[in-house]
Amino acid sequence: MAVESSTRRPLFGGAISSSFPFRFQDVSNIREVPDHQEVFVDPARDESLIFELLDLKGEVEDGGSALWFLRDVANEQDAGDDMVIEHSGTVQLAGLRDGEASAVAGTAIGKLAVSKGRQGREAQNIVRVYLANLRLKNAATDVVITAYEPLLINPLSESTQAVAAGSAVPAEEAGCLPMSEVFRLAVMNFDVHDWNLFNGSA
Repeated sequence: MAVESSTRRPLFGGAISSSFPFRFQDVSNIREVPDHQEVFVDPARDESLIFELLDLKGEVEDGGSALWFLRDVANEQDAGDDMVIEHSGTVQLAGLRDGEASAVAGTAIGKLAVSKGRQGREAQNIVRVYLANLRLKNAATDVVITAYEPLLINPLSESTQAVAAGSAVPAEEAGCLPMSEVFRLAVMNFDVHDWNLFNGSA
């Protein structure tokens, strides 16, 4: 079975980079994306990977920050009441420094029902959401990395324009890296090359 390789990709004009498979296309080539986001999608599998730079949420405690952001994602999707938390923890990024110490990312994984675009609840898909929060306190920035993996596609969803309704084809069967591994690569290979990106605060 072919093993999909990943490649280092520039983010935010090259000030940041990360590594993930080449099949993820830059959405900004298709539509406008907010300046604080980089969005990549594999249309053939309806999987997506999002990098966001947000003002540091000082009121959110470090230990629970990834879960806080995951719940925020669920609430934005009107799915907060139905989300199932599957995992939360932390991972140390040896290659990324925040001051004197290695940066630490909080991680959380949840399963929720979401609709595409402006579609209503009747068209919700079941997706697994992987989220990491890197707290770059010296830069007063919360980095949020989010990966979306469809598990069950609703026949009424816009997603059926690209993928079949029903259970998603397992990544291994499609010759792709599982989304859990895509997420791990994106987080562990996240690197800042130009700290001036953060308004010179670092």
